[in-house]
Amino acid sequence: MATVKLSLPSRSYDIRIEPGALTRLGARVKEICPNPPRPKVALMADAALEGTHAVVAAKSLGDAGYDCVRATMPSGEEHKTLDTVRKLYEPLLQARLDRKAPVIALGGGVTGDTVGFVAATYLRGVPLVQCPTTLLAMVDASVGGKVGVDVPQGKNLIGAFHQPQLVVIDTDTLKTLPVRELRCGLAECVKHGVIRDPSLFDWIGDKFSNIMALDADTLVELVTRNVQIKANVVMADERETGERAHLNFGHTFAHAIESTTGYSAFHHGEAVSLGMLAAARLAVSLGRAGGGCEVEVSQRLEALLAKIGLPTRAELPDTDTLMDAMLADKKVSGGKLRLVLPLRIGAVELVSDAPPEAVRAAWDSLRG
Repeated sequence: MATVKLSLPSRSYDIRIEPGALTRLGARVKEICPNPPRPKVALMADAALEGTHAVVAAKSLGDAGYDCVRATMPSGEEHKTLDTVRKLYEPLLQARLDRKAPVIALGGGVTGDTVGFVAATYLRGVPLVQCPTTLLAMVDASVGGKVGVDVPQGKNLIGAFHQPQLVVIDTDTLKTLPVRELRCGLAECVKHGVIRDPSLFDWIGDKFSNIMALDADTLVELVTRNVQIKANVVMADERETGERAHLNFGHTFAHAIESTTGYSAFHHGEAVSLGMLAAARLAVSLGRAGGGCEVEVSQRLEALLAKIGLPTRAELPDTDTLMDAMLADKKVSGGKLRLVLPLRIGAVELVSDAPPEAVRAAWDSLRG
């Protein structure tokens, strides 16, 4: 087992990473929410997990003495909406869960974000436990307290900061993950390498075959290294007033791709792959990439993404539509795009003066 501790002024919590962690979920929850006389807990899972991981989690909670209120939400980004949130309130209200009853999110990033928003707003906030079951959610969405939903105008425009009290990561769940989703999760791992850790960037390429073979030790190391990077950034800037924005590398482009294609043509990691490449090429065109390896930055990134099996070219909506979608992003400030661009592998900067024509050219570089 590996444990990463995330310490903030208002709250500290552990991120537990180990194979088989869901079988010990009840004991972990008791550590943060000791049993009252009539303990209740809400387990809210992706519907696709109802017959598998949700059964394991519910049994563990029951064995620990909890009365487990069960709820499911449909799979897919298109269900990450306020309407789904409203429906998820119903079982909590019906069971009369109080403010001490933890809500557990079991699933990928869509489930974690949506159920997290439910926990942030039900009774003005109840304890949240994140149990991510996808690589993408393990290394990104489950850590840091960002929760929320999408609206037609854009991705994650309605949300809150609501830190979990515990994150339980069972790396065995990756054995049931479709290969496409595993590759998508690696996009966020690559992102962490670009923004903070060149050795991780190289390690992903070197260990790619072990990762895809689901080697247990490799998966624990992969998740732990990435979670530690995410935790370090969050501890430095919980509310995204500065450094935490670096985690958005590639995401302003990616969110525009997702919103203009109805959140269905591309999985999130695939959109992030394209978005990172667009940002890297933009950095090269602006002369931002440094260290004497301007073109090499985007070339190395493209090579690794291609090795993983992530897209480096795609059929996209017209550039005007994509530009308009970017301006609806929540990271726009004073009408200007705030983009995270690489200086080199391992370092990025926040840029708000990129000429529109250069951004358009970056979009165009993805076509074909």
